[in-house]
Parts: sequence; structure tokens; C-alpha cells
Amino acid sequence: MLYAALERLDTLMAIGEKRSVAKAEAKQRGEATFAFTDLRIHSYQTRATYQDVIMRFLNWCRTTCGLNRLEAIDERANELSSRYLTERVRQHYSAWTLRTERSALRVFFQHRDLAAGVELPPRKRAHIMRSRRPAVRDTHLQPSHWQPLITFCQACGLRREELRDVRVRDVYQRRSDSLLVVRVVRGKGGKWREVPVLFGCEQAVLTLVQERHPNEHLFAHVPEHLDIQALRRTYAQLLYQHLSGRPVPGTDDPLEVVDLEAALQVSRALGHNRLDIVLTYYLR
Repeated sequence: MLYAALERLDTLMAIGEKRSVAKAEAKQRGEATFAFTDLRIHSYQTRATYQDVIMRFLNWCRTTCGLNRLEAIDERANELSSRYLTERVRQHYSAWTLRTERSALRVFFQHRDLAAGVELPPRKRAHIMRSRRPAVRDTHLQPSHWQPLITFCQACGLRREELRDVRVRDVYQRRSDSLLVVRVVRGKGGKWREVPVLFGCEQAVLTLVQERHPNEHLFAHVPEHLDIQALRRTYAQLLYQHLSGRPVPGTDDPLEVVDLEAALQVSRALGHNRLDIVLTYYLR
């Protein structure tokens, strides 16, 4: 059963294909919504996340219902998925986890409305805890030992994997406007982008690459206890203030006070290109 599930996941991979293209085509047909999915998997990270969900679900089916063949589970996909998610809701899993699990099940069973009858808890900004308060891992890190790395993170807001892969040659002044940028060769979803270095931090970043071989990794090691997400959030807020000339919007501020164009530029710099993400997780 598990092997058959892995084979099915393989057939759903669409590496190199853009979800945005499928969404645009569906929009022309009047089918696209905000949460549109083409029921394909477009990145290896999504594959890993969805695979964990599916393996856990199938093991639950075997333990709870005595099912050990994928064909039997396919026949009862909506019923079993609904029971599974209902149980997870009662166990108080987070709203984000539950929606990820439902998305994984919908892709796996190729059913956009799978378990639609299960009411999932709403996602609320007040429930976001990541990088919003001191964590145990913070006690294991001495910031003074990692100041160049921390400064670089605050200056360009890269993800952990992007920091690991960035090389000296990826820091340069863009020809079109002489803006200092950091090139991300393979970001989330395998996407390439140029990240603007925060105004006022250019010299600190240039110092890190002076007289070094272009192919050398900029950082030999990124400590696991460093809160990269908090540094990304700092970068996002400072970049927004620089681009908009406005203060960072408060939790209860209406959307009208937000400079949406500046927020979208921040989102692109972070590698998201989605206003809802930057407004919910970074600016508020």
C-alpha cells in the first residue's frame, strides 16, 4: 500500500511546470479561486511535506479501519479523509497543519472538494507563535559569534537553504540601476530572484565578499539555532518602511493604511509574491 502511494505521488510531480500558468488558464475559464490548485506537486519541499501527510494517513487507515490496499481506500477516500481530519481537529492540531493535510489529501486523491464537510478552525494572526516570542533555541546561540551572518540576514532576508547555497559571486550591483542585490539561484519552488540589499547595509554586505573567490560559499556554516524567520521579518519590515515611507501597519490597522505596492515588492524580495503572506506573517 505504501509503495503504491509513493508511485502515485511520483506521477503527480510537476517540477519545472508553473502553477501560475495553470491558475491563469483556469481563471480564463472562470474556474480559478484564491486557493486554486491544479492537483499537481510543483516543488520537492511540497512533495516531502505531502508525502509525510499521506504516509501518516495511510497508516491511520490500516490501524483504525484495517485497510491495507490503496484501492480499498480510494473507494472510501472522502469518508476516510473526513473521519481522519475530524479526529485531528478534536486533537487540537493547528489550523495551518490541518489545511496542509487536507490539501495533501486532495492532491493525492485528485479531488478538489475532498472532506469539504469538515469544518476546520480558522487561521488567526494571534495564533502565530513562530519567531514572535523567545524560544528555547535562542539560549543556545551567542549572537556576538555570528554577527556578520546576522547582519547579512537582516540586510537581505534570505531563507536558511538560500543562505547555505549563496556564493560570493551572487552579491553584485545590478546593471540596470546599480542597486546592490543578492541573487538566489534556487529559492522556494526552484525559483530564481534578485533580492535588494537593505538601504544602509550595502557596505557591510560588500565587506563580506571583498577579496574572496567568486565560487566560494559566502558562509561555511549556518547555525541551526539561529532564528532565520525572525531576521527575515526584520528585513521585511525595514524594507517596507524604506519603500513606503510609512510605519509598519499594526495588527488592527485597516488595509487602507497599507502601501500595497510596497508590500508586494517586499513579498517578491522574500520569494513569495503574495500579499496575504507578507501582511500576515511579516508586516503585522
